[in-house]
Amino acid sequence: MTKRFGHVQALDGADFAAFAGEVVALVGDNGAGKSSLVKALSGTLRPDGGEILVDGRAVQLATPLDARRHGIETVYQDLSLAPDLDAAANLHLGRELCRGGLLGRLHVLDRSAMRAAAIAAFAELGVDLPDVAVPVAALSGGQRQSVAVARAVAFANRIIFMDEPTAALGVVQRGRVLDTIRRVRDRGIAVVLISHNMPEVLSVADRVEVLRLGRRVARFSASRTSVEELVGAMTGALDGGAA
Repeated sequence: MTKRFGHVQALDGADFAAFAGEVVALVGDNGAGKSSLVKALSGTLRPDGGEILVDGRAVQLATPLDARRHGIETVYQDLSLAPDLDAAANLHLGRELCRGGLLGRLHVLDRSAMRAAAIAAFAELGVDLPDVAVPVAALSGGQRQSVAVARAVAFANRIIFMDEPTAALGVVQRGRVLDTIRRVRDRGIAVVLISHNMPEVLSVADRVEVLRLGRRVARFSASRTSVEELVGAMTGALDGGAA
């Protein structure tokens, strides 16, 4: 994958793969190309060159809707939640369920069906919310993050990209989000985790891909590497890496 912004080469042949039922961490220093790569793979940025393969077939992801059609969802750092809506409404944001018959043709929402679906989705992921009818603004940081993850899981069947999912969360809240990531992986979905927290990466990832200056420069098995080795690859002090 290649992408240039003026004189800046954001992606210079960046390349990586994600497989069903694993957590892949994508790490790198600021300017390494992580955000550009994820945006290209989630349909929000059009690359200059390269190709995207889903199940071995080349696809075009011109918009986030294209990505969703291929079972790809993204949880951004700002979560993209509507704070005044409740958790059930946020879970179905942009995919609202309508009543049947004439009411459906008039686009009257089926709130009871959305609430039931939300309760089932949160229960499956072990997300503990006081009430799915409570506005998201009243939830804790960890609970809001869980709502965003559950929304992605409800509609993704292949890959979920997660951009700094535990940033600004407390220790207990971070632990809950990481548990949610493991549950998503155990459902057979690939999770791509973008994070600067190296100990956290090693605690949840199966594999770590290191980007530097728009290229993948190393790949590690999380169980056979260390924070020092990852930092060395990120900074250029260590060249290469093996899974």
